[in-house]
Amino acid sequence: MEKTVYIRLRHRIQVHPNDVISIDKIALIVGDKELTEKLRKLLLHKIQPRDKNMVVIDVMHVLKAIHQFDHQIDVQTIGSTQTIVEIVFEKKKVSPFLFSAVWLILFIGAGLAIMNFHEDVSMQEVHQRIYKIVTGKKNDQPLILQVPYSIGLGLGMVLFFNHLFKKRINEEPSPLEVEMFNYQLDLDQYVAMNENKENLNSVDDDR
Repeated sequence: MEKTVYIRLRHRIQVHPNDVISIDKIALIVGDKELTEKLRKLLLHKIQPRDKNMVVIDVMHVLKAIHQFDHQIDVQTIGSTQTIVEIVFEKKKVSPFLFSAVWLILFIGAGLAIMNFHEDVSMQEVHQRIYKIVTGKKNDQPLILQVPYSIGLGLGMVLFFNHLFKKRINEEPSPLEVEMFNYQLDLDQYVAMNENKENLNSVDDDR
């Protein structure tokens, strides 16, 4: 009697070196409870040093493993056809000196970028003109405008990036997070196409 199970591969998972990847790690399985419990334990791949830091598990690997277990099982796949397996190695501790140096460089670079922008648009002259229009007096350093403007600039950046240190202000993603998400999708698509051996066809394969 033909048995049916439904499988949806996860988009991306993280594992450690020497881990063994079973179906339950990379896929969600729906079907007969007793059958799916057995299928979840089927082994697909063992992480090897030659895998480096990325492996792509294709749905064909999953189908092959399931049909080797029981060729009468009817497998219905839903969603993605590949799972990207990221191999996470033990992180090295960051040197406080290196962290401080990078932070200082970024801080100075950001400050220079803001100052150069203000110089390009003549922001100081704009403040001087606004002050003269409002008060009728000339002031080369209208701090009553410059100080609130500087504070507002910092608050605006906090609201724009939607983070205050590690704390998120609200659940809406910031523009930077959206761009990083799109970049990650493009990167995953590239990895899936180039690291997946099932998609590669060499001249020798046709012989």
